[in-house]
Amino acid sequence: MSQNVEFEVPTWSQIYRMLMRIAEKIRQDNFKPDVIVGVSRGGWPPARVLSDLLENPNLANVKVEFYVGVAETKGEPALTQPVSVKVANKKVLVVDEVADTGKSLQLIKEHLKAEGASDVRIATVYLKPWSIVKPDYYAKETSCWIVFPWEVKETLRKIVQKCKEKGRPLEEEIEKLVRAGLPRKLVEKFLREILEEYPC
Repeated sequence: MSQNVEFEVPTWSQIYRMLMRIAEKIRQDNFKPDVIVGVSRGGWPPARVLSDLLENPNLANVKVEFYVGVAETKGEPALTQPVSVKVANKKVLVVDEVADTGKSLQLIKEHLKAEGASDVRIATVYLKPWSIVKPDYYAKETSCWIVFPWEVKETLRKIVQKCKEKGRPLEEEIEKLVRAGLPRKLVEKFLREILEEYPC
């Protein structure tokens, strides 16, 4: 975790509105996927919402592992679970929460093409400006580290671990999260639970 990491903390409502815009773009494009593939784990919530908004119940899963901490990645992503349904001759919409390096999405697209998908398009809530893959559909570009509502406790745990490893003051990172919009009471609740595991 870099000392100058800035956070963006979207709410559930903000994400839902962004997904509504993405669904509208997909409809305007006249793209009707046969299957929606959520990228485990962060892509599951937006994939489920898009399944509803696009009235397409055909949801599948694929898993790539890449991140090791806040703003830290492994060298290369690894496909740890292949796509969970047959995609040969099908139009596929891949959904993830963010295109960061883009390497995971590139790997998934190659995998789906190798499995015979006829058309693979990508939708993400966010795009980072340095991503090597530009999604076909996305709602917002940011260079911040995004803390999604479905990963708040996990993110806090990683920040605690990193601050302890590096000997950095935890309070500074916590204040940045609160300023970015994470409710202080929620942060304090989770920190109490996490710090029981990582006593000073």
